[in-house]
Amino acid sequence: MAEPADEEPAAPPARWPDGAATGVGSLPGTEAREAAATVVGELPLLPHLPELPARGVGADMIGRTAGMLVDIAVEVVPTAYRVAARPGRDHRRAVDLLRSDIDAFEEACEPARPEWVKVQAAGPWTLAAAVELHTGHRVLTDRGAVREFTASLLEGLRAHVAEVATRTGAHVLVQLDEPTLPAVLAGALPTASGYGTVRAVGRTEAQDALRDIVSALDVPVVVHCCADRPPIRLLAGIGAAGVGIDATLPVFRGETALPAALDALGETWDAGTPLLLGLVPGLEPARPPQLRDLARPVFDLADRLGFDRSRLGALTVPTPTCGLAGATPEWAGRAMALVRDLGQAFVDPPEDW
Repeated sequence: MAEPADEEPAAPPARWPDGAATGVGSLPGTEAREAAATVVGELPLLPHLPELPARGVGADMIGRTAGMLVDIAVEVVPTAYRVAARPGRDHRRAVDLLRSDIDAFEEACEPARPEWVKVQAAGPWTLAAAVELHTGHRVLTDRGAVREFTASLLEGLRAHVAEVATRTGAHVLVQLDEPTLPAVLAGALPTASGYGTVRAVGRTEAQDALRDIVSALDVPVVVHCCADRPPIRLLAGIGAAGVGIDATLPVFRGETALPAALDALGETWDAGTPLLLGLVPGLEPARPPQLRDLARPVFDLADRLGFDRSRLGALTVPTPTCGLAGATPEWAGRAMALVRDLGQAFVDPPEDW
């Protein structure tokens, strides 16, 4: 009797499940195991690897990302992180903190077995704007250094993604955080002397560096920018799997919404690219928010842009408006529960809505 042919392995899903919600990255506190358990419990469809910046050097977004770099080391100086000749105490601390965070995340994921998880890192432009060269000038001022940092970041992310995928058994979504990108594009960052500003980076140059990372990683990549006026079209044009913004900003909602900003969101949705929409406040509001009120900006946006609300489950990933590092632990847990409930509501809205 002939042996049955080996079955082809199933292709990985192209995208996280409809109705998924996730966090932006940071949480309050210093206990990695507690943070990981909370994230996996509250955000079962797309838990994210928590960031705990309250632990200090190496735990913040820049230090954590710098610890991922390959063949580039950093140290802390009074003004910023600075390129170092060799890995020292600060660099090793960042590496060790990330390693312990992955240990805690693996432990939390083991009983839950999520199909997808998300990891975060500073994007190349935010990283280049935040780290100094030996001269004291930003990496951003040296195009060759920017290219080296971008290539190093790509290699570091490849290794990071591979480790998280192996440790959790999940598909990995990468989030590049680019809160400084609008200032980079506008040439609004001060020089080391404080008497001038760093040259503006052209949109094509900025887009090319991001596109290089997105296309070279073998996993989906979303780009998050919580600045007041994120460059939606630029971010949507790099082949990213999604674009993250703070959807509660005046530029996107109500009478203060700018037509150009709404058009950019509509074009992104029309291309089938999901939006990671920040909807739940990062700090606890004076009055407990109602789920229906938190969802209203998304329903209004869909109506205003002419999109059927039934598509929101696939086109929207609710998140907090930004990181939760400044929140109380109680509000951080509640905020994640609210975004989870919003994700389900976009798939199956309550009848009284």
